[in-house]
Amino acid sequence: MFIGPCYAVVNNGVSISTAITAVQLLTGSNGPAEILRASISQGSTATSAQIAAALLRKTAAATVTTAVAGTTLLKQNPLNPVSNATLSTTGTGITASAEGTNGEEWQSDGFNDLNGQVWIPAQEERMLVPAASLVAVTLLVAPQSATRYARIGFRELRGS
Repeated sequence: MFIGPCYAVVNNGVSISTAITAVQLLTGSNGPAEILRASISQGSTATSAQIAAALLRKTAAATVTTAVAGTTLLKQNPLNPVSNATLSTTGTGITASAEGTNGEEWQSDGFNDLNGQVWIPAQEERMLVPAASLVAVTLLVAPQSATRYARIGFRELRGS
């Protein structure tokens, strides 16, 4: 299998105050993806609070703001081809307006809102997402209102 290029779906600062998906990835039909990194943080409050978030598989999509290539769907290298990710309101995007159905939680944790959370797995722990499948960074409990930042970094595994 050809190991493909790297991309990131990023939520670069949207006010969120509910338990909802901050960033969602729908892999394309051309192949699976390997999750390299996931994170969530905030940038507008100095108030300490405990919250919980997860990198999880979704069994039904959240309704999100569609990702835009070059703005919320980024290439690691400008020479990379266009991502296979499916961009739509039920596909790759940011800041859900309606939650879908959460599946298995690959990585979940509670953390202090002042610190945020970054998950960078060892190679053996990287989550694999099949072709045409959903994964998301989701707030599991309603956080304090703040400007939120979230990211899923991934490598597309293309071809044969």
